[in-house]
Amino acid sequence: MKRKASTVASFAAVATIAALVLLSASSAVLAQSTGPRDLAELKQEAQRRADRNLPPVGGVKAEDMREALSNINNLEPDTWAAAFVRIGDRYVEKAKSLQASAPKEAAEAYKHAWEVYNTARWPTENSPGKKGAYVKALDAFAAYGRLIDPPLEIVRIPFEGKEIIGYLRLPPNVRPAPLLMGISGLDTRKEDVAATSDGFMRRGIAVLALDMPGTGQAPIKVDVGAERMYTKVLDYVQTRKEIDAKRVVVRGQSWSGYWAAILAYTERARLRGAVVHGVGIHGYFQPEFQRTGLLTREYLFDLFPARSAIYEVKTLDEFLSYGPRMSLQTQGWLDKPAAPMLLVNGEKDTQQPISDLYLMMKHGDPKDAWVNPAGGHMGRSEQWPQRRVLDEVVLPWIERKLAAGAGK
Repeated sequence: MKRKASTVASFAAVATIAALVLLSASSAVLAQSTGPRDLAELKQEAQRRADRNLPPVGGVKAEDMREALSNINNLEPDTWAAAFVRIGDRYVEKAKSLQASAPKEAAEAYKHAWEVYNTARWPTENSPGKKGAYVKALDAFAAYGRLIDPPLEIVRIPFEGKEIIGYLRLPPNVRPAPLLMGISGLDTRKEDVAATSDGFMRRGIAVLALDMPGTGQAPIKVDVGAERMYTKVLDYVQTRKEIDAKRVVVRGQSWSGYWAAILAYTERARLRGAVVHGVGIHGYFQPEFQRTGLLTREYLFDLFPARSAIYEVKTLDEFLSYGPRMSLQTQGWLDKPAAPMLLVNGEKDTQQPISDLYLMMKHGDPKDAWVNPAGGHMGRSEQWPQRRVLDEVVLPWIERKLAAGAGK
């Protein structure tokens, strides 16, 4: 018998931790066996995910995936990229032909182009072909952003001799608007965050989408103290009259749950809340977890290149020795006062240990938590796909936090 989701539960830090039972125990979880995929297995799994609109290829049409995979005959990054770039180029040509006469259809074509280019550069831009695909993805997404209503604004914030680049989308007829500061994960980019902003627009919430350190167009790599990048963003937010700087929530997805968590401590005075959507804050960084985690088949492929790129290290030994310094427990944060937090993950996540969520619950201020007992990474499962978790768990929590004390 199925048990439906209830609302997010609040737990005292000293209380026994109990996961919310949210769905049928029979729900199938995304692939959990370990070991690298060969080419045939990769093609099969990529097509399966496209057919079911599952990450990381959600949004790519099943027929486009089928065409791309038919042109991939090895596991080289540039072969993967080229197969998808050809398809993305066709969508761009279609968009250009429609832009003057049918801007809505042109926007949709540009979005499809971005989705395909984004898959071409996935999970990290570690070859000439993937770097080229990322440039095309940025261009296609910017064109899409100009045509949608309300449009996306590209913001550039000076930072340590470089710049932080983000997308700001403001809801119509709400001034000043509360803000979600959304941070992309290890292999997603700020474009992925901005692409899911429609639900926030309908609720009158502005969205500022940003890359996490070490990815996309971020100006710095991952290291202790890299959250200063987002402190600078919050400074910038205070200069925008269209935004209510007293009503800001941060959401970090996947790896970036880490940044949301640390900002809950360092910026508690300026945040209404922090959504830690994917909880990797201590055990995640330990070599023993990484050695096994790198082999998960929950991830489509190429996990080590993606994880090592954010630190700018080359070897496995360098990677394993780098991580432990990032632990929030080691840094002494967990028992300090913090902004309200919502912790979200799945009991069967093989990319971030569920023990990290429970560790946070046992320390410091009370927190809200949503745990899918049949869920994998970020709480996803077939009964609770990514969109449902966002729409039914994350977004309502954010809305409540931003509504509290509105107008003060």
